[in-house]
Amino acid sequence: MCVGVPCKILSIAPGVMPMGRIDVAGHVQDACMAYVPEAQVGDYVLIQNGFAMNLLTPEEAQDSLDTWRELGMIS
Repeated sequence: MCVGVPCKILSIAPGVMPMGRIDVAGHVQDACMAYVPEAQVGDYVLIQNGFAMNLLTPEEAQDSLDTWRELGMIS
């Protein structure tokens, strides 16, 4: 079972396999954006295994991040 983490897109580098810089609860890393071509800088996406899988509304992302914090998984 995979656990998706909500992240904010900071930048996107175009290409055959577009890569985005994402903020994962304060940690910046890269993720493939190929599955969400409609994603824009500032959007929230659900990341699984290094791939953005779904777009999230800011409210959905915040609710999920709040739950992660309550569980002690992020600070």
